[in-house]
Amino acid sequence: MTANETFMKEALSLASKGRGFTASNPLVGAVCVKDGQITGRGFHEKYGSHHAEVNAINDAGKNALGSDLYVTLEPCNHHGKTPPCTEKILESGIKRVFCAMEDPNPGVNGGGNEFLRSRGIVVKTGLLEKEAIALNLPFIKYITQKKPYTILKLAMTLDGRIATRTGDSKWITNSKSRLWSHNLRHQCDAVLVGRGTVEADDPSLTARIEGKTASEPLRIIADSRLSLYGMKNLKIFSEKMKSKTMTACCKSAPDERKSEFEKMGVDIIELPENKNSMVDMKSLLSKLGKMGISSLMIEGGSAIAGSFLNNGLVDQIAFFYGPEIIACSKSYSGVSGDGPEKLADAVKIKNIKTLLFDNDVLVQGRVSGSFFHNSGLLWPVFY
Repeated sequence: MTANETFMKEALSLASKGRGFTASNPLVGAVCVKDGQITGRGFHEKYGSHHAEVNAINDAGKNALGSDLYVTLEPCNHHGKTPPCTEKILESGIKRVFCAMEDPNPGVNGGGNEFLRSRGIVVKTGLLEKEAIALNLPFIKYITQKKPYTILKLAMTLDGRIATRTGDSKWITNSKSRLWSHNLRHQCDAVLVGRGTVEADDPSLTARIEGKTASEPLRIIADSRLSLYGMKNLKIFSEKMKSKTMTACCKSAPDERKSEFEKMGVDIIELPENKNSMVDMKSLLSKLGKMGISSLMIEGGSAIAGSFLNNGLVDQIAFFYGPEIIACSKSYSGVSGDGPEKLADAVKIKNIKTLLFDNDVLVQGRVSGSFFHNSGLLWPVFY
């Protein structure tokens, strides 16, 4: 690894610290380097706060003069929540900028780098570009398509079951696997489950990570007819949470039920129906994109998983397999739906990677045909 790559790797590591806190903004890290030594470090810590370049330059202080700046994303050149980073770079006396990737925002792409070059700053791009792109796959999809990057996470037995015939499912996977899942929740803007999962498991859908301040995702329930009406004691409705709860229902759901949910502090998203008279998930993703949601973790149940997969709405899978076999046709499958008639038309998974958590196996992969699937990149989950 070259010295330049070492410094950019440090910037990428800093960028990852913002996971879960930057909302629809990108993850960005930066370091100032002078005489071969890092003199300043910074990252985008939360939505609306100083950008990584500003934090790194402030950390370097007077040492920023004549330094090189290594940053994981092209510096911005426009006024938003904060002033342009290009102004801070010019004021500090930075002489060279190493940029991992250009800003994918169609209205920004290349503008920051060109502005710096026009002011005499040497700018080099493409250093550890793939790593930077992988880190920001949700931001790239959101800023170019205005839809969230989707990860379908399931916990199943070796024969693909999520519960016994009686509905018992605690626990198929071990505590290490569940901790990984909580980290994923922390890193996503929102988490989605179906009505059946809420009834069967009574989940909180929070991110619980010991020793760490976790960000709470927006919790969304797909409940076409608002059938959870009257179930006020469910944790997702009764427990005080930092995040909001939303219910996605069909426009035809009873108005009196909508009013009751709103009285409970639950926001209602009214959406069109699909051919099965259920919430149309394509419409849901479009709505979430308009709300600024850049990443969505889908946690089931089987009908929700099948709907997303059969309609080509999943970007990445994270399937856990516990060391059990239920061997019962009446038990609950991880994925359900009509599916294809021919195997050739089945959903294809590529770029598969596996991890072991003791006796649990995690299979990750990109869904063929999904956003950026030909890049060979997976969105990394830090845990």
